[in-house]
Amino acid sequence: MMGYDFHRQKPILNYIVDFFCYELMLAIEVDGRSHDNEEAALNDKKRQLEIEKLGITFLRFDDLEVKKDIRNVLRTIEYYIEGVTGK
Repeated sequence: MMGYDFHRQKPILNYIVDFFCYELMLAIEVDGRSHDNEEAALNDKKRQLEIEKLGITFLRFDDLEVKKDIRNVLRTIEYYIEGVTGK
């Protein structure tokens, strides 16, 4: 992920994503407990679909997953970047 400009709390359309990299067209979201009800989950999915229609890949991670093992999260992001850039 080194060498790429990730912006924190970036607006896309009418939505805010946790991290966004224009060079990679990659949005990253870390969901907290506020996202564990059905209505919030449906709103999150709608937001994800609208952002993906712009050609932006949307990677979503549960905050418990991040706290449990951040290395797996970082590896997932690195695999995505390697697939896109061939690096």
